[in-house]
Amino acid sequence: MSNETIAVILSALGLLVTLGGGAAAGLAWVVRRIDALDMKLSTRIDEVQMKLSARIDQVERDVTEVKITVARIDGRSQPPLMLTR
Repeated sequence: MSNETIAVILSALGLLVTLGGGAAAGLAWVVRRIDALDMKLSTRIDEVQMKLSARIDQVERDVTEVKITVARIDGRSQPPLMLTR
C-alpha cells in the first residue's frame, strides 16, 4: 500500500469517528431534552389530576346531598303495607 492510500483510509476512518461522535452527542442532547420535557409534563399532569380529582369528589358530595334532599321531599312513595295476623 502506498502512503496516499493509507492517508485516505485514515482520513475516512477519522471522518467516520467524528461523524459518529457528533451523532452520539446529538442523540444524547435530544434524550436529555425529552427527559426534561417528560418531567415537566408529568408534573403538570399530576397537578391537573389532583385538581380534577378534587372537583369530582366535590361533585359527588353535592350529588349525594341532592339525593338526600330529594328523598326527604318525596318521602315514602308507597304507603306501608298492612299486614294482618
